[in-house]
Amino acid sequence: MLLKRLIVCLDVRNRRVTKGVKFADNRDIGDPVELANFYAQDGADELIFYDITASAEHRKIDIEMVKSVAKQIFIPFCVGGGISSVTDMRQVILAGADKISVNSLAVRNPRILTEGARAFGRQCIVLGMDVKAVDKTSSIPSGYEIYIEGGRVATGLDAVKWAKQAVELGAGEICLNAIDTDGVCNGYALDITRMISEAVAVPVIASGGGGKVEHLADALQQGKADAVLVASMVHSGQYRCSEIKQQLTAMQVPVRLCCPRQLQ
Repeated sequence: MLLKRLIVCLDVRNRRVTKGVKFADNRDIGDPVELANFYAQDGADELIFYDITASAEHRKIDIEMVKSVAKQIFIPFCVGGGISSVTDMRQVILAGADKISVNSLAVRNPRILTEGARAFGRQCIVLGMDVKAVDKTSSIPSGYEIYIEGGRVATGLDAVKWAKQAVELGAGEICLNAIDTDGVCNGYALDITRMISEAVAVPVIASGGGGKVEHLADALQQGKADAVLVASMVHSGQYRCSEIKQQLTAMQVPVRLCCPRQLQ
């Protein structure tokens, strides 16, 4: 049986981890390298770093931060934001990251998925998808539209159609973030998570809405996700990664249990 993964998301702006609600009203959480080390030791399976303003500000990702994280942690991590070419992807991989996430770039230049997969293997290429529910009168079949530029720009793309196209092009994993539930802590968008999980043959990460362990179990079981992304519920100190895994195990969700170091 394949184990489900617990992934911690660290949204980074100006070398600080930040967290908002529905992509707005961000508050400072702490230093990305220190937090990465904490979560790695506490039992997170992976980390994802998003430079949340790099694409909108048309600047490169902070490679020095990536190098600093790679020196501190022993688990896989993914980096997204500010990547505009295969050359940028190579720099991130050489800096120590295991995966690259592309979102706005993939929408504008879908060939980057193919080029990245050929250069590094599709297991390294993660498609980030920011989706938002549309009005019932919309012509978008799935009921969810793709947004880019950190949720600022609507594209008119249907979420399920784009997911299938991206996988055909070379995406080896999908991180599905629902804007409507992001940071609200009332549960993941199970309907679109399930639709995309059933539509593609690559792992799907559910993101946006985790507030308690039951929400994670729902995303993994009802939403059929392969992994869950958490932020608010661990950044707040309400939960520890090790505690989440213990509770998921009690709910019959298969996860990798670990013996975290004694953290203060």
